Amino acid sequence: MTLSLPIRLSAALPLLLGLGACVTGPAYHRPDIALTGAYHAAPPPAAAGQSPPPLDSWWRGFGDPMLVTVVNQAEAGNLDIAQAEARVLQARALAKAAGAALAPAGALNAQGQAIDQSLESPLGTIARHLPGFQRETALYDIGAGASWDVDLFGGLRRGREAARADARAEAARTGAIRLAVIADTADAYLQVRAYQARLDVARRQEATQSELVELLRKQESQGVAAERELRLTQAALEGVRSTIPPLRTGLEVELNRLDVIMGTRPGTWRDRLARPAPVPAPPPLRLGDGPADLLRRRPDVLAAEQRLIGANARIGQALAEYYPKVSVSGLLGVESLGASQLFTGDAFQAVGGGTLHWRLFDFGRVDAEVAGARAADAEALAAWRAVALRATEEVEDAVTDLVQQEARTDALDRQISELTTARGQAERAYESGVISLLEVREADRDLLAAADQLVQARAGAARAAVASFRALGGGWTPVDTSRGA
Repeated sequence: MTLSLPIRLSAALPLLLGLGACVTGPAYHRPDIALTGAYHAAPPPAAAGQSPPPLDSWWRGFGDPMLVTVVNQAEAGNLDIAQAEARVLQARALAKAAGAALAPAGALNAQGQAIDQSLESPLGTIARHLPGFQRETALYDIGAGASWDVDLFGGLRRGREAARADARAEAARTGAIRLAVIADTADAYLQVRAYQARLDVARRQEATQSELVELLRKQESQGVAAERELRLTQAALEGVRSTIPPLRTGLEVELNRLDVIMGTRPGTWRDRLARPAPVPAPPPLRLGDGPADLLRRRPDVLAAEQRLIGANARIGQALAEYYPKVSVSGLLGVESLGASQLFTGDAFQAVGGGTLHWRLFDFGRVDAEVAGARAADAEALAAWRAVALRATEEVEDAVTDLVQQEARTDALDRQISELTTARGQAERAYESGVISLLEVREADRDLLAAADQLVQARAGAARAAVASFRALGGGWTPVDTSRGA
């Protein structure tokens, strides 16, 4: 139902402003969620003299300048980040538009018309016989108008609140994308270094195994070694060679992945990363204030909460449809059939009015809109709780992986120490004539096999550290997530 009513603005304005203080719908309060007070997993203890790096720039704690360089390039050039930043601008524009809906709207209008009246039209047929009839006339009109949708029950304010929450959610989502990009960049870089180190070990394994084959071939020709032993050693050599193509493929894949993450075509950074470098050791890790800290730190959790805030506000926006809406409008201007009389007192005109709109009979449409808004709020609540629980799970899993990878690294370090000692003993025994060179080369082979395992373990520990920092929400600056109005 829509009614147009003449109103006296000076008398109605205080009443409208008083009613405008009303806001429908529930006020937002962060729901409770069952989180443990501390993590079950504990990070490895820091070495003497080491301290955890700042969470916002954890990749610098690896002490690798090239890692810092590629991360900076990824932050500047990644196209997923560029898309996310554009979405933030869109959401902020929508929020600004929702806020502007609360303010009066004004417009300036001016028009001029030249009219040549048809003498054969119904009006012209009658009017041309009247004294003083002029076929050619002009009409000039200049005016300024304003209108205002009075937000009596807070529907527009709830819409603004929802739009602002959407904008903050997009900003937090951009932080989550930035965090993922940084972590993916570091992970790809670490894998590049790991593949390079493993290829070096594989080539040394190939050279050692080739020497074993040559030794056995000579011994077999002299009748000292059996042909079966030679063939088994040759087969082992081919097995070593078979490991090299997958390593080269893995290296190329990670180099291409790194290029695309940085927003460049594949192959751009290949030359700069061609020189092998050791896998950097992970820095110490600090878990912060426990799982509850993720509610303030993790960008995906913050984004989910902002979506929940927006869904809560839309309940009030839907409830406001139960109540009447009032708008007021006014016009001041001048209108004249001649330009010379346009700005005289007789040409002045003023119009004021108001409109009442109330959805009284809509056969349950408002009920359906409110039910839909409440269901969307329930969905957003479940989504926020799920994201928060998954965030805790990711921290627990990543820290556990880090601890176990470092334990594996320590064990492999001890194994290599023992194998190195055994290899030295084999070298001395060979020089004394106690054993053959074949046994020395077998000791080399065992040592290189352990070296490959150690490279993998070190890379696993470094990647687990990256996953831990990412799970903790490190790598971005938290936005202001206050609810606002």
